[in-house]
Amino acid sequence: MKKKMKMKMMNKNFIFNQKPDTETQYEEDVLVKEEELQNIVLYNDDVNTFDFVIDSLVEVCNHDVIQAEQCTFLVHYAGKCAVKKGTYKKLRPLCEALLERGLTATIE
Repeated sequence: MKKKMKMKMMNKNFIFNQKPDTETQYEEDVLVKEEELQNIVLYNDDVNTFDFVIDSLVEVCNHDVIQAEQCTFLVHYAGKCAVKKGTYKKLRPLCEALLERGLTATIE
């Protein structure tokens, strides 16, 4: 996704026939690429305990205990839950840490 932004620039002494030491303001359209936000989705399994999943979310995703408990219940009853939102670059190490703990997670 690209976002169009207006930028005000100060240009000093670059326009011909301009008096010295005067400044000219101009606006320029600039396209800035925004990084797309994605989610780490945690899936239910029959192996890991509630306490282990809660502890993992607290340690890896920096959830507080209540948020980790709520996500764990959603995973258990709904089958999956988006546990963290961010750019792919920031989510990848977190998702890998969850996978290393034996949890089932993807970035979507």
